[in-house]
Amino acid sequence: MGRKLRVGVIFGGRSGEHEVSLASAQSVLRALDPDKYEIVPIGITKEGRWIVQGDPLTALQAGDAGGTHPAALLADPSQRGLMRLSGAGGDEPLQMARLVALDVIFPVLHGPYGEDGTLQGLFELAGIPYMGAGVLASALGMDKIAFKAICVAHGLPIVRYVALKRKDWERDPASVIAQVEEQLGYPVFTKPANLGSSVGISKCADRQALVAGLAEAARYDRRLLVEAAVPQAREIEVSVLGNDEPIASLPGEIIPSREFYSYEAKYIDQGAEASQLLIPAPLSPDLAQQVRELAVRAYLAIDCAGMARADFLLSDATGELYVNELNTIPGFTAISMYPKLWEASGIPYPQLIDRLIELALERHQDKARSTTSYQPGDTLP
Repeated sequence: MGRKLRVGVIFGGRSGEHEVSLASAQSVLRALDPDKYEIVPIGITKEGRWIVQGDPLTALQAGDAGGTHPAALLADPSQRGLMRLSGAGGDEPLQMARLVALDVIFPVLHGPYGEDGTLQGLFELAGIPYMGAGVLASALGMDKIAFKAICVAHGLPIVRYVALKRKDWERDPASVIAQVEEQLGYPVFTKPANLGSSVGISKCADRQALVAGLAEAARYDRRLLVEAAVPQAREIEVSVLGNDEPIASLPGEIIPSREFYSYEAKYIDQGAEASQLLIPAPLSPDLAQQVRELAVRAYLAIDCAGMARADFLLSDATGELYVNELNTIPGFTAISMYPKLWEASGIPYPQLIDRLIELALERHQDKARSTTSYQPGDTLP
């Protein structure tokens, strides 16, 4: 029997979604088959410090990195693995020792510095296969404003919106308010452009709420988004899986426990107060097929790979369907919508993780076929 595949699972991170990442990672670590894989947990603290050995997940959950060791991943493809760091810092030289080589990385990070292409760029430099979208797709999926521009270019339906910068809001709030009221009216949603899990999102029914909503969104990002609210909106989600020939799950619907699917509705409300997941979504066969087709079109539009969850808004008032977001590293707990949709579509959670690792290796092998140097006069063999 050959050596088991060594899988680095990275979680935590410098993001408002740090705790969500820990919950996802806990489920992934439990589901990885130890008979198939050698599992290497890698935590990233809220300050951005990488920790290994001991129990990084428990350490991050407790907010105490004691019992773990600092580590780093070098942007050097000849190493392909983790380096253990030692040294007191300051004027004392930092010491590095090779810890373990990794065959593939499973990033379970949500939000900035994990889902936005920054970490994926490090994996590319290090030459290590990794699960999920590449640098470009990660950045486009994370940035709500850039994603909407891609949707427009590909003829995908989106809601009306206004994009602005935090400095414009701080410098001339009256002008921003006038623009929103003229172009969108009320109600609207205010959002940070680069964040997930509904962090920093507000629903605004009037000018006073708009001012508060923009101030809240500006806490988290330098780019802000204001979207027109969809009348009688239903939240429909589809899971997408694959590289160049992706497939879509059956659609699901979220019945939020609050006015909209806020952070509290996603992660805090429990029991009878919890949001409901309807799988499959109560849609006509034609509408369900339309949702699945739009999900794949959006996925291909940003050159996504591995997985993504496509989120839609469906107006019960008008029947119109809108592409809302594409989450390239969606919540991955056993009860999260992404894996639950695949389970209902015939791929249980452990098999889903196996398939994602296979897709990571497949994509890495395909990229390795590309020539990375050129000399004038080079010809095909």
